[in-house]
Amino acid sequence: MEDFTWTPAHRAVELEDAQTLARLLADGADPDEVLGVQTLLTHTLDVEGDGALQSRQPLTVHTTAILLAFGADPELRDPTGDVPMDVGVRAGQPGGISQISQ
Repeated sequence: MEDFTWTPAHRAVELEDAQTLARLLADGADPDEVLGVQTLLTHTLDVEGDGALQSRQPLTVHTTAILLAFGADPELRDPTGDVPMDVGVRAGQPGGISQISQ
């Protein structure tokens, strides 16, 4: 991503810190926040997919589930024009995609 300062919510997504993300959203953080070229939801799909590929561990979808539970818009396009489903497909993120399509 670009060189910028993370917002608390995007930092929680980047670190896959589900507990902090849930707390921030419960305290009023915008689940559709945009930073750089990503919404929180496109960011989390990218991070979760990439993390599973790099670690060779099973995919987790905790932060995706939290964002959707707090009302993140699965149809919201990021500044590049992608919707979360596009990012999930590219990231090899079937768990997140199935949550979005429900």
